[in-house]
Amino acid sequence: MIAGHVFHRFTSAAPPIADRGDGLYIFDANGRRFVDACGGAAVSCLGHGHPEVIEAIARQSDRLAYAHTGFFTTDAAEELASIMVEQSPGSLDRAWFTGSGSEAIEAALKLARQYHLERGDPGRCRLIARRQSYHGNTLGALAAGGSIWRRTPYEPLLIDVAVIEPCFEYHFAEAWESAEIYALRAAQALEEEIQSLGPETVMAFIAETVVGATSGAVPPAGEYLKHIREICDRHGVLLILDEVMCGSGRTGTFLSCEQDGVVPDIVTLGKGLGAGYQPIGAVMCTSEVYHALAQGSGALKHGQTYNGHPVGCAAGLAVQQVIRREGLLQRVRAAGERLQQLLFERFGDHPNVGDIRGRGLLVALELVADRQGKEPFDPALVMHQRAKADAFERGLLIYPGGGTVDGRNGDHILLAPPYNVTDDELEMIVDLLVQTMDSILPS
Repeated sequence: MIAGHVFHRFTSAAPPIADRGDGLYIFDANGRRFVDACGGAAVSCLGHGHPEVIEAIARQSDRLAYAHTGFFTTDAAEELASIMVEQSPGSLDRAWFTGSGSEAIEAALKLARQYHLERGDPGRCRLIARRQSYHGNTLGALAAGGSIWRRTPYEPLLIDVAVIEPCFEYHFAEAWESAEIYALRAAQALEEEIQSLGPETVMAFIAETVVGATSGAVPPAGEYLKHIREICDRHGVLLILDEVMCGSGRTGTFLSCEQDGVVPDIVTLGKGLGAGYQPIGAVMCTSEVYHALAQGSGALKHGQTYNGHPVGCAAGLAVQQVIRREGLLQRVRAAGERLQQLLFERFGDHPNVGDIRGRGLLVALELVADRQGKEPFDPALVMHQRAKADAFERGLLIYPGGGTVDGRNGDHILLAPPYNVTDDELEMIVDLLVQTMDSILPS
């Protein structure tokens, strides 16, 4: 196959052609094998080439490839929504299906706004988000995110969103603070911002349950999310949790927020929901949010051509059925513990690894020039990109990131292997990562 007309992410060179996948591995057109330790972008939660998912896609395509949701629903959409609700906490009981995580964020923001309109509260139009977050690359999602390098070119096009400091214990907790004391202080930033804007103007607060791409697998400290939930409830503000990366079982429960004892009003999903076999995302909301619209105007003033795509929903349904039947959520928890154990054994005392963190099979290493002072490498060194390139040459796929420290470049490496990864495969991943770190780090 001759490449030449695709607009690739980087214009300097065309990437190699991915030819096929098998479990943990991707093979290029020359037959070279790559260990997919990050699932692309925490997407391939069942690995590549799972026969049951492929069969479900083929079966649905043969039966019905497309039907517009303005006319029809499908068994695939109804069954997937049901299995999602069964696994979700509290009164989350409705699912709106999209084509991606970014689309899910856009729909969630519109849903939040319309909820307040339906309740006769049109003054609530302000959104509060967090720095060092990422919610997607459409303009609304980008406006809600704190990824500076992604935002900067498009600033004039973005809606005004208020931002507060993140909950990032490694960088922002004082040495004397316990996790719980820091969690209280971090949550207080939301209270102060709501008061500053005027509670009657705020429609929603959005945050990743476990921060993914921009900061690298950062779980909330202490009972941070419970404090956030209490603040939102006190002021009539909707809580939107973004679980596009950390949800769909990636951290060991279907929704990661279940582990924090928190039920959001709205939650977004994507990536692992369809495991990469088909593009699909979703917005879930509580019965209270749904009924505000159902008993009001009767419709969400939003829609896209591929909402509830039958083949995407069939893929997502098959993925969830495999996860449940094979008990893979338990495997995520066990494999996540094993992965962190291996990383601590190999990097726990490394002078250039400042933090090893994560939840379930969403785990990251933070690279630092000075471990004691948590000083990041000079941004000009682009250590995360060097790590990606070196690992790639060794046949290892990792997901790098930079910019975890405001105004400086805190580099991290994200790992997100499939839920059915074996212990031997985890050891292979860590061994290859050790070789990369030995190659690029100065110590």
